[in-house]
Amino acid sequence: MKKYITKIVMIAILITTIISCKVSKDIETPKDAFPENFRSASVSKDTTSIGDLEWKNFFTEKDIIQLIDSAVVRNNDLQIAQKNIEIAQYRFTQSKWGNVPQVNLSVSASTSNPSDNSFTGKNLGQALGQNYINDYSAGATLSWEADIWGKIRNQKKGAFAGYLQSEEVKKALQTTIVANVSKGYYNLLMLDAQLEIAKQNYKLNDSTTNIIKLKYDAGQVTSLAIQQSEAQKLNAAQLIPLLEQNIAIQENALSVLTGSFPNSKTRSVRLSTIDVKNNKAVGIPSSLVSRRPDVKSAELALKIANANVGITKADLYPALRITAEGGVNSFETNNWFNLPASLFGTVAGGLTQPLLNNKKLRTQYNISLAEREKAVLSFRQSVLVAVSEVSDALVKVEKLQQQESFLQQRVQTLQQAIKNANLLFKNGMAEYLEVLTAQSNLLQSQLELADIKRAQRSASTELYRALGGGWK
Repeated sequence: MKKYITKIVMIAILITTIISCKVSKDIETPKDAFPENFRSASVSKDTTSIGDLEWKNFFTEKDIIQLIDSAVVRNNDLQIAQKNIEIAQYRFTQSKWGNVPQVNLSVSASTSNPSDNSFTGKNLGQALGQNYINDYSAGATLSWEADIWGKIRNQKKGAFAGYLQSEEVKKALQTTIVANVSKGYYNLLMLDAQLEIAKQNYKLNDSTTNIIKLKYDAGQVTSLAIQQSEAQKLNAAQLIPLLEQNIAIQENALSVLTGSFPNSKTRSVRLSTIDVKNNKAVGIPSSLVSRRPDVKSAELALKIANANVGITKADLYPALRITAEGGVNSFETNNWFNLPASLFGTVAGGLTQPLLNNKKLRTQYNISLAEREKAVLSFRQSVLVAVSEVSDALVKVEKLQQQESFLQQRVQTLQQAIKNANLLFKNGMAEYLEVLTAQSNLLQSQLELADIKRAQRSASTELYRALGGGWK
């Protein structure tokens, strides 16, 4: 028996060694998927990028760091992603046992009572003087499939790539959460600034209304001037509860991101005191594979598709399986462990080639080829999206800075215009409508300026996320 087992194992090893070439050739990620540089970025070969910074080094505001810290630890979606990583790790660990023979232990006892009128029953009665047979067995069965065509090897490769992909999915989710927390905080500061602007404008309108009332009492204006001034003051008053509502909603959204119940958020800084980040270092597009988790995940999806092609191709070829069984067997319990008389053993080995189900297996193989082509296209699409997002963020950073400069000048001009309009109106040299128009224009410009400042800081955060920053 030992010589027989040795021969079968040696034959399996010999066949595995001879057939060393792969049954399918893997497809690499396309090298032409990346442009040389990002649009709106200066031509450079420097791979240094702000995306390589840890988020605690990119964000310097204490409040933002505390919020992101809470989100990274307590966000429920991130915790679910971590569980998915653990599941993928278990699957990969399980795939490592693919080359190990399966061994099962078994103990059985049976009784057979043949018919007295049957051939077996009559012979049994004549030989043993009884009409039943007892059978007791204890042993082990072993089965092993030789990985001739790399099927098991591809299963391990696919499971490992799946494990790595689950990590990239979590990283991609974290980059989004980090960016959303910071942008939500900037939005909160913008709403605070707009609320302060609305309150100041309300006081200004109230002061203007009082002046118009005095002129009405002096017979210099009509009641229409009072009505229009009151209407504009009410418009400013209505803006205050609207902004307070939006502040509460934004705080609640940040609470969900940070894994806590709705509550107020601490703001120790003002929007105008937060500097816009320096975003000159963006690196080159090809480095996005190592930084952007979604691009890396698409690359790993192609590796999984390659492994599936290898698995389905191997199913088309003969499978070499070796089975063995051994133990003790006896008709009587008192002779069960009477060694070596009760010992038994069988060894078998054979090649199995699919015939009738070959069409089904070939269909699965063709499907896996199509899935691999899809994976290549998905990788190209992920690169297109990543490069586009970086280019969008770059142009936003540049153009928002220009818009902020022009809008700042507009606000300063309107502030001076209001002073002049009030002075002229008090001296009877300007109409009340000019004063109300100037105040309305100033309110709108100041609100827009606060929004532009928020957009600038959000654009910097978006560029950081687009470059793959936030998961370290």
